Amino acid sequence: MLRLIPKSLHIVALRSAHAVRIRWWRLRKTRVSGCRVLVLDEQSRVLLIRHSYGSPHWMLPGGGMKRGEDPLVCAAREVWEECAVRIERAVEIGVVTDMMHGSNNDVRVVAGLTSDAPRADGREIAEARFFALDDLPHDLAGKLPSQIPAYITAAKAAHRGD
Repeated sequence: MLRLIPKSLHIVALRSAHAVRIRWWRLRKTRVSGCRVLVLDEQSRVLLIRHSYGSPHWMLPGGGMKRGEDPLVCAAREVWEECAVRIERAVEIGVVTDMMHGSNNDVRVVAGLTSDAPRADGREIAEARFFALDDLPHDLAGKLPSQIPAYITAAKAAHRGD
């Protein structure tokens, strides 16, 4: 894909747009529906990303769901857009309510598998890589340190039913 905007300018634009979006959500008390994706590779390592804007913490890939969008479709789209990874055997494993930017947001949690190597675009996503469960980074976002084991348990249970 042809990139018309230089990388450094693109990151500044993302940061500015994110700040405006947060203010708008707080003002309007917007409730956002999104998805969070637990992606495991063949060694049962978990895929984590760091954005170039917003929180500096490691987090699961994911993002906002379009109105009426299926969570599995959203998960596949977000993981592909953020780190060029295709997911297989995707299953919805839960819904969490997160307090973000002044309102409660419904977040669908989807789990899937991949054999792809992640590639951060260096624009929206600063880093994307797999981590072994016993070697997760210390700067994980929010409740993620306690959520990842529960998500993995739910994903394994869901895949046993395949």
